[in-house]
Amino acid sequence: MPHYLHIRETASTNTYLSRLAATLPDATVVYTHHQTAGRGQKGNSWEAEPGKNLTFSMLLKHPDVAVREQFLLSEAVTLAIADVVATLGVDAAVKWPNDIYCGDGKLCGILIEHSLQGQAIAHSIVGVGLNVNQLKFVSDAPNPVSVAQITGREHDLEALLRQVCQRIADYCHFGSADQRAALHHRYLERLYRNDGREHPFALPDGTRLMATIADVAPDGMLALRHRDDGSVHHYAFKEVKHIINENEL
Repeated sequence: MPHYLHIRETASTNTYLSRLAATLPDATVVYTHHQTAGRGQKGNSWEAEPGKNLTFSMLLKHPDVAVREQFLLSEAVTLAIADVVATLGVDAAVKWPNDIYCGDGKLCGILIEHSLQGQAIAHSIVGVGLNVNQLKFVSDAPNPVSVAQITGREHDLEALLRQVCQRIADYCHFGSADQRAALHHRYLERLYRNDGREHPFALPDGTRLMATIADVAPDGMLALRHRDDGSVHHYAFKEVKHIINENEL
C-alpha cells in the first residue's frame, strides 16, 4: 500500500523525494498542491496552477526489473494513469515514451528517474504532473488539456491521487514473461497514433518523415517504418518526435 507524505510547497517533488529515498519505505508518495519548479523530460518545465492539479512523486524500491528492461516501468505507470482517467470519461492514449494524451492534447507528463546499484535498480522515482481541474494554461506549452476541460466538471484531487498511486503500485508487481509480454501488448494498444497509418515525424535537424509505428523495443526505443523504402529505424527519446501541429517546427 502506498504511504503518503503531503508537503505544502516544494520546487520539485522528484528532487524532494530523491533526497529522502534511503530513509523512506517503498511506495512512499510525496505530493504537493504547489510545485514551484516541476521538472519534465530533459529539463523541461511543467506548468501547474496551485491547488488545481496532481503533482507528486512515488518511490519504488528495488523494482523487479533488470536495468536493460527498465522501460517496463514506463509502460506500467502510463497504463495505470490511463486506466484511472478512463474511469472519469477521458479517452486516454500514451504518447511515446510516457506522456498521457487525450486527442492531440497533453494531459499528463511523467518523469522516471532511476538510481542504480551495480547491475540492478536500487530505486526508481516516478514523478507525475496530471492536469486535473486547471481550466486556463498560460505557459507556452503548445497543447495542454485537463480532465476538467474534457469532462466538464471538477474532480476530487485527494481521491484521484490515491486511485492513481494504488493503480501504479498494482501494475509495478511484474510477474512471468507472459505477463510482461501482455503488459507490453497493452502499452502498444494504448500508444498514440499506433493505428497502422502513416503519421508525420520530425528529426532534430528539422527533417520531416512519414512513418508508421512498428514497435517499442524493451529499452524504450521507438521503431518506425519509413514510407520511402519500408525500412525500420529505431529512435531514442529526443531523436524523433511527432508533428502534432506545424507551429512546433
